[in-house]
Amino acid sequence: MKSKLGVFVVCLFCQFIIGQTNSRKPLHGRAVNSSLPIETGNVMNINANTRTFIGPNGLFDIVARPKDTLLFTGMAFQSKKVVLTEKDCAEVLFSVSLDLVNVELKEVLVHKELKVKSLQGGSQSIVDTQFEDDKLSSPKNKVMYSDQTIKYGTDFVRIFKDVKKLLRKDKEVEEEVISDIAFVAYAKDNFTPDFYTKTLGLKEDEIDLFLMYCSNDAESKRHLKADQKFELIDFMINKNKDFKNAEVSQK
Repeated sequence: MKSKLGVFVVCLFCQFIIGQTNSRKPLHGRAVNSSLPIETGNVMNINANTRTFIGPNGLFDIVARPKDTLLFTGMAFQSKKVVLTEKDCAEVLFSVSLDLVNVELKEVLVHKELKVKSLQGGSQSIVDTQFEDDKLSSPKNKVMYSDQTIKYGTDFVRIFKDVKKLLRKDKEVEEEVISDIAFVAYAKDNFTPDFYTKTLGLKEDEIDLFLMYCSNDAESKRHLKADQKFELIDFMINKNKDFKNAEVSQK
């Protein structure tokens, strides 16, 4: 009888230890940049579905545990995804380095009107031609209800190549990171701001965080063709429900 009781106590003790190890604890962190102090931004723990704000001196607090994925977004720096390690969670003050927004990258991703002047230099210039209305016909169906997409949205593959080319000038960047940034740029270029602020009810400073949240789901990359806009809209509407349910920690 005593031996059985002893085994029972040991099992309870093991479960307690495992529970303590797996439970999320407050993570005190600081976002830094070598040339500019970071004072604002957003941090989201995808696994715990919680988010918080970056405050003065780049400080933030959020519950987390090893292997959790944190998303960092802000107006002044490039979005970043970090998978926490045991060492990160053991730090008294976890530090994450964020890169400033690349002006050259923003210029490449901004949608620009392209005009064809000649047939020299390959067929891509013809593909990029934007057809306009004339007296007899229109390339746009004006009868159907607008889906809030931009008339000449940029192609995801083109954006992906541009991002890859720019981000790999100075250092190696993982394909997943490039893909995440390209998805954010693609989604912002192919849907009007009203879609995010009015249809989805997001604040302007939440848009990048929401799109990074979407990009972490593999399904986001399955609806990037021109004829799959409605599927992508449906996907983002469903993800928005989960995003809105995330617990927001106030500092």
